[in-house]
Amino acid sequence: GMTVPIAMGSANAINFQPTGAGKAAVTGDFVITGDEVNPMIKTLRANGIEVTAIHSHMLTEQPRVFFVHFWANDDALKLAKGLRAALDKTAVAKN
Repeated sequence: GMTVPIAMGSANAINFQPTGAGKAAVTGDFVITGDEVNPMIKTLRANGIEVTAIHSHMLTEQPRVFFVHFWANDDALKLAKGLRAALDKTAVAKN
């Protein structure tokens, strides 16, 4: 494979907003390949994180690239662990 630079729109966005009592609202999107879609959705849902949209911006790219949007409001640590588990289902470089 080849590394796709962030400038090409391949960055993941994860936003946390405290909502009180150790909870946070999280929203954002992951940019993933087609073979990563189902494992990521299963992992997000298993961790109480709702998938709000899945779409593609392009028609003929290879490999296929999808944007998975998510939302949840729950215990901040639980959500952080769930998002980490979802990221672990991808080929994202870990620094």
